[in-house]
Amino acid sequence: MIHVENLSFSYRRKEPVLQNISFSVSQGEIFGILGPSGAGKSTLMKILIGLLPDYKGKAMVMNQNCNRLKGDFFSRVGVDFEVPALFERFTARENLQFFASLHRRPCFKVDDLLTQLGLMQAEKQKVSTFSKGMKTRLSFARAVINNPDLIFLDEPTDGLDPTSAASMKGIIKGLRQQGKTIILTTHNMQDATDLCDRVAFLSSGQIAALNTPRSLIMAQGAANITYTFVDNGVEQTRTTPLNRLSEDDVLSFLVKSNRITSIHSDEPNLANVFTEVTGGRLE
Repeated sequence: MIHVENLSFSYRRKEPVLQNISFSVSQGEIFGILGPSGAGKSTLMKILIGLLPDYKGKAMVMNQNCNRLKGDFFSRVGVDFEVPALFERFTARENLQFFASLHRRPCFKVDDLLTQLGLMQAEKQKVSTFSKGMKTRLSFARAVINNPDLIFLDEPTDGLDPTSAASMKGIIKGLRQQGKTIILTTHNMQDATDLCDRVAFLSSGQIAALNTPRSLIMAQGAANITYTFVDNGVEQTRTTPLNRLSEDDVLSFLVKSNRITSIHSDEPNLANVFTEVTGGRLE
């Protein structure tokens, strides 16, 4: 679906924003491009949708060179930028009906999208009156109204409450089950962990690591297990090395007597791994 090889890009002779990036994305994959603001995520997305053709190296999407994209390419792609691209004086329904009218291919039904995204009650409300979260959801609906094969999402849960964010993630996973390919750019590592099949850490314009979220996390290792139990009415906490669990007689006794009240590893999250690999922070 996407093949990038030795891709570099600079804005007007300035320092390179992207340097010798290479990766491929398969059909039906959710691929995360992760990094802090200024890492080059948005620039890479713009190259892949043909907005920045003056790059060096190779960038191909759906068997087309990104600097020579043909008209049919855009009918098969959906793009959701972080800043909503909506008509403020239109209602939610009018926005989706208008964007659907621009495509010849069969589109998703407006009612279905409004219902899935919790916007049906606001269908006749002008977008200028919407909250940030409502605009985020409607912008997502606009991006996918044409039933695209390839979807670019930039911070898709930004501004959403936890319930709406969980619903949005469910919809994105549903699109993958339909065979859609999704490129997700974000600095939200929990979104990446929940959604992505593979992720690329982008730091200072270069890919610092690329693998599944689970593989990246486990590569850092979980050194210890911490468990709690109650002894003579007082809660106690003990820690033991992961590679020496069989030697912990207290743990063995507590397991056999079913007295452990909690247990967890110090497994890092994806944000910890990003910091360890790149030396940078996600801000």
